[in-house]
Parts: sequence; structure tokens; C-alpha cells
Amino acid sequence: MLKINYDSKKSIRGAFGEELAALGRENPSIVALDADLSGSTQTTQFAKAYPERFFDVGIAEQDLITTALGLSLTGKIPFAATFAVFATGRAYDQIRNSICYQRANVKIIGAHGGITVGEDGASHQALEDISLMRGLPNMTVIVPGDYEQTRQVVRFAAKSNGPVYIRLSRMNVPDVYDVKYKFDINKAIILKEGSDVTLITCGDILSEVIKAGEFLNKKGISAEIINIPVIKPLDSETIIKSIKKTKLAVTVENHSVIGGLGSAVCEVLSEHSPHRVIRLGVNDVFGQSGTPNELLKFYGLDAESIANRIIETKR
Repeated sequence: MLKINYDSKKSIRGAFGEELAALGRENPSIVALDADLSGSTQTTQFAKAYPERFFDVGIAEQDLITTALGLSLTGKIPFAATFAVFATGRAYDQIRNSICYQRANVKIIGAHGGITVGEDGASHQALEDISLMRGLPNMTVIVPGDYEQTRQVVRFAAKSNGPVYIRLSRMNVPDVYDVKYKFDINKAIILKEGSDVTLITCGDILSEVIKAGEFLNKKGISAEIINIPVIKPLDSETIIKSIKKTKLAVTVENHSVIGGLGSAVCEVLSEHSPHRVIRLGVNDVFGQSGTPNELLKFYGLDAESIANRIIETKR
């Protein structure tokens, strides 16, 4: 079983800020933009190192995206960051018609995704951003789950050509991967093999799913755990192969059950390997104010709740 120190946690958005600043040293074409949230998104690290290549457009998300487009057309590689709920909601038309339609080389960073934004409440908790972004032609959608994976995803985005949406969490999380890990845009990661159920997840609740797998193992249920950081393009092959073995998929995501990872998995399996899928996430409601841990428990996304749901299903 994976050995994870659940008490030692790191910042996903901190990994983004550090890696972006490091990339700025290597490539003078990289620029960063923010919408008056640089301290929260951690673009402040880039801004301090390269103030002449940092642009704060203020609370104007549509301007954020169209300015990033303009910079990309001059040969720059823009990383445009703000809260996920504002990046994808307020600026959807600009992302669709200006970025994706032209296949512009713009990287959109949606920070503070999901209910783990916490006390800021429903207005700031993006629960539909993955759905919005994965429905757009030409858009790559990535949801990293820990510090090292985030760092490598940011580096991949800088070197790839075309629109990329990276969803980041506010919540600090345990390390799952170390420097030996190699991010692959085309591959999901089987963290543990199992025979009774396939747990599929992404983002900041990755460690909760791993912990749930440990609990299930003690109860005699063999869980296969798959981390899918890349929601689009989806690694269908790994999913299909696992479900043919276990016959039951449980998707777990810090997002609405509509249109996100669970929906993507259902689409694949309905066409290629029809088996039961249980989607765990936020069930078509808005979020609310509370601590991240309180909210994970309330919405059934903590390790104990995930494990108990599976135990009930297997009875």
C-alpha cells in the first residue's frame, strides 16, 4: 500500500507559483497575468521576480483573458490566473471564442476550485468549472492532486502549444508523488491495484481516496485506485481495463457530479464497457460556508464517508 504522511501537507497553489517563477528564469517569453488575486493565486512569486512581465488587470476577468490572448499573438506564453469560479464563469465567452476557437497558446489557472475554498462560501466555490472547460473544443483540462504533480503539470503547460486549463486547490494536501514521478498527458496513474472496486479521482481529494482505500482493505474489499489528473484528453484505456476487472467504478471529485470526472468516466464506459458507476461529488447543489474538512464531511467526500458508501454498495 502507498505510504503517505497525512499530517504533512503542502500547498498546490504554492507549487504553481514556485514553478511559474522557475520557468520565468528559463524562458523570457513566459508572462503572468492576474485579476487582483496574486497573493491567493501565488502569481505574486512571478511578479516579484519579473515585474516587467507581470500584468494585474484588476477585477476584470474578461480583460484578463483577452489581454492574455493579445500577448499570445505576439509570441508570449501567458499564464492567466484567478479564482476558478471567476475564470471560467465570468470569462466563458472570451475563453470560448477568443482562446479555444483560435487555439491560442494561453494557459488559464483556475485557483481555489471546489468546496475546499471553505469559508468563502458558495459564491467562490467553483463546482462546474471542469464541466465548462472540458466541453470546449481544443481545451486541455488538468486537475493535479499534490505538490509534485502540480509542479510538473505547470511545466508541461508551458512547453505545450494551445489552450490549457489547470484547476488548483486552496487546501494544502499530503504528498502522494515524489520527484521520481513523471507526468504524462496521455496516462492515468494506477496507484494501487485491486479486484473488487475501482476508485477514480483527481485533484485535492486524492489523499482522501487513498485513505478510503486503506480503510476498505481492512474490511476485506480490494480497491484499485486510479488518479486521473488529465480530464481531457481522458485516458480511456486505463479506465476500461480496470472496470473489466473490478466490475464497479466509483468516481470521487471535488466538483458537481454533473459534467465533471464522473460524467467523463460514464461516457467512456457506456460506449465501451458498460458497468455500474457510482459518482461521488456535490449533488447538483451549491456549496456553503465551512472549513474544508467540515465541507468534505458534509458532502460525503472525506475518506470515511467514501469508504462507507462503498461498503454499503458491496453488501
